[in-house]
Amino acid sequence: MRYDTEFATAIPLRQPYSQPRESLLTLFSEQSLAAYHQGMQRCVDQVRRTLDRNRRPNSGVEPGELQPAFDAIDLDRPLENLESSLEEVQRLYLDHAVHFHDSRYVAHLNCPITLPSILAEAIATPLNTAVETWDQSAGATLIEQKLIDWTTARIGLGDAADGVFTSGGTQSNLMALMIARDHACAAMPGHAGNRHHGLPDNFRQLRILTSDVSHFSVQKAAALMGLGYDAVIPVPTDAEQRLDAEALETILAECDRDGRVPFALVATAGTTDFGSIDPLPRLAAICQSRGLWLHVDAAYGGGLLLSRRYRHWLAGIEQADSVGVDFHKTFFQPVSCSACLVRDRTHLRYVTYHADYLNPRDQADEGTPDLVNKSLQTTRRFDALKLWMTLRMQGADQLGRYLETVIDLTRETYRTLTARDDFEVLTAPALSTLVFRYTPAGVEADADIEAVNRDIRQALSRQGEAVIAATRVAGRLYLKFTLLNPLTQAEDLARLIERIAEYGAARATDFASGASASPALARQTP
Repeated sequence: MRYDTEFATAIPLRQPYSQPRESLLTLFSEQSLAAYHQGMQRCVDQVRRTLDRNRRPNSGVEPGELQPAFDAIDLDRPLENLESSLEEVQRLYLDHAVHFHDSRYVAHLNCPITLPSILAEAIATPLNTAVETWDQSAGATLIEQKLIDWTTARIGLGDAADGVFTSGGTQSNLMALMIARDHACAAMPGHAGNRHHGLPDNFRQLRILTSDVSHFSVQKAAALMGLGYDAVIPVPTDAEQRLDAEALETILAECDRDGRVPFALVATAGTTDFGSIDPLPRLAAICQSRGLWLHVDAAYGGGLLLSRRYRHWLAGIEQADSVGVDFHKTFFQPVSCSACLVRDRTHLRYVTYHADYLNPRDQADEGTPDLVNKSLQTTRRFDALKLWMTLRMQGADQLGRYLETVIDLTRETYRTLTARDDFEVLTAPALSTLVFRYTPAGVEADADIEAVNRDIRQALSRQGEAVIAATRVAGRLYLKFTLLNPLTQAEDLARLIERIAEYGAARATDFASGASASPALARQTP
């Protein structure tokens, strides 16, 4: 069957009443169910064929190579049918998509996703449920609320806790810090609150404290809140890349001396580069003694809540005032699927605004559970269904075992790296990341070692062999494995390490011969 009718051109605005009935089938409804079913099957087949013939984590394409294909497209001239559209999507996207489920994708905090979560997307997307108000979502509202309650119980925040799904850790951190700021300012003498009157006169003295390896979204949040990057005080970390509690005490004393007003501490449970978990019990005690808001960014490490073996690594998180968790990382859910949780649900009032047309105050007083009342976003997708179906079909223990598997894999790979003389590993793993660099014999200068490692990464990506990350620590460039795939085997990573060494040895030979350029290395196998 052709798709010319079911997937026809959109209805022109100038002739709203003169279109043939067939053109209305471009909208999802009971009349277009047959076309929907056939189209979905065609898309599923397209993905299956792509994965069947693809055996690389990426294509190696560079921006300048792909851009001309986009430049040639006129978006005002629609294609004729689904087949033409899928051919275009294949050429522009699927042929070059990065495959996070591939064992050689070890770059960023991207995970393979559960099959139930994919099926949930297939249900939620056509219905297009928006979960801001009860009259738009009904049961979807209660599914999200049930998952929020389940998550706060796992954390141990208490019966007064609440929260809402967010787009990711950046939004969760912003929301938590906005609440913390407004809560602190509301307690200031002579200030009637930020929501109506803006920031207090001394707002330039407000400070946020966090470790010097925490996520950059803390700085972004400070800027968005009108405080600026300089309002964030980075606290030094110890040898294990955890926030140094003694250094924090020193900085707090300096703030007292200089008239600065710290109002929040952001602790991290799983830093991006190192997976390090700050000493939560000690930090909670400091915050309680000082009246500081404690926010725990558990975007990465939140999956430990489901681990029977490693849950104790999060000891102290139950004392936080707010917590951010990314289900689309260590809960193995599709993006986006995250949440911001607070210990005291009344603090969510700092993000509430009642609009008469949407969520009037009397509706809230009557007990209608409009989720927009506690969200920075208005329109939100029904992302909770993904986690719901995963838990109902697989269970939390299975997700916890996935994370345990990658933690164990990371430790084994660490032993493989440290057993070699040609690799320098910066620190033992905390969760599932490894920061290291190739250090060939005979190459001594940091600039040359950096060039070798940069070229290794580029070469692997260009050839479509592997996607690995890079970062800087104390000014030096390092490579990074981020392991979030439970299907990856130690043998897969051992082979990748060998390829890194092969590329690195070839580049080191270039240095020995006096060569300084390396474009060829990124285009051919040594």
